[in-house]
Amino acid sequence: MIPVITLALAAVEEPAPEEDLVKALEGLTATDWASAGAVLLGAIVVARLVQRLVSRLVDRGEGGGQAARLTGRVLASLVVAVGLVYSLQVLGVRLAPLLGALGIGGLALAFAAQSILENLFASVLLQSRRPFRLGDQIATNEIEGSVEDVNFRTVVLRTYDGEKVLIPCSQVLNAPITNFTARGARRTTLEVGVAYGTDLETAQQVLLRAATSVDGVAPQPQPEAWVEQFGESSIDFALRWWHAPDIATVWRVRSGVAMAVEAAFDQAGIEIPFPQRTLGFLPGRELGVRVASGGDGEEPESP
Repeated sequence: MIPVITLALAAVEEPAPEEDLVKALEGLTATDWASAGAVLLGAIVVARLVQRLVSRLVDRGEGGGQAARLTGRVLASLVVAVGLVYSLQVLGVRLAPLLGALGIGGLALAFAAQSILENLFASVLLQSRRPFRLGDQIATNEIEGSVEDVNFRTVVLRTYDGEKVLIPCSQVLNAPITNFTARGARRTTLEVGVAYGTDLETAQQVLLRAATSVDGVAPQPQPEAWVEQFGESSIDFALRWWHAPDIATVWRVRSGVAMAVEAAFDQAGIEIPFPQRTLGFLPGRELGVRVASGGDGEEPESP
C-alpha cells in the first residue's frame, strides 16, 4: 500500500506545465528579456536576408520566380522558428513540458485550422507543378486576370479592370485553369455575315486580305476565313487569326480587323445585311390595320 500511496502523492505533487512556465518567467531580469528579444529580432532579420538571398540565387527560368518565393518563405519561417526556440531557452522555459501541454490543444487547433492547412498544401502543389507563372493571364473560378502572387493561402489576381482578387489556393487547385499566355500566341474568331447572292469566294479573299493588313495579326499561322453557316438573314463566315496572347492585344487587333473588314466590304461592294423577316399571309384572309386618329381617340379599322 505504501508504494501506491507514494506514487499517488507524487502524481498530485507533480507541477503542471503551466505552473512550470509561470515559475520560469518569475524572477527574470530585464537583461534576460532583452537577450531573448535580441535573439528573436536577430532571427527575424536573418530570415529576411535569407529570403532575399534565395530569391536571387534560385534559377529564374520557367516558374523560377514562384520557386524562389516559396523556398525563401519556407527557409525564413524555419529561421524564425529556430530563433523563437533559442529565445525561450534564454528565458529558461523548458520546452518539453510546454510542448506536452500544447499537444492536445494543438490537435484541436489542427482541426480548427483545416482550411488553412488545405490552402497551404494547395499552395505548395501549385508552386511545384507550375500551371502558371507570375505575370501570366489566366482564368479560374470564373475570374480572369494577371497573376500577381501565390502565397501560402491565396492566389492574387489583378483583373483587367484593375481590381485585386484573392482566390484561396485550394479553390484554384480544384478548378479548371485556363492559361492564356503560356504558349505565347492566341487565336480570335470574328463572325461576319454577307448577303445571300454574294460571291462567296470573292468574299473569302476580301476577308483574308483585310485581316492580313492589320498590325498585330500574326503572319504564321495564316488567317483563315471559312463559311460557317447559312443564317436567317446572311451567310456567315468565321474569320480566324493568331496574335499575341495578352488581353490588350486581343481587343486592339479584334477592333482593327473589324474596321478593316467593313472598309474592304464597302470597297468591294459586298453587303453586310441587317436582320430580315419575311411575312406570308394565307390567301382569303383580310389584313386589319388600325390607324391612329387625330383627336377623338377612335382608331378606325382599315380593311
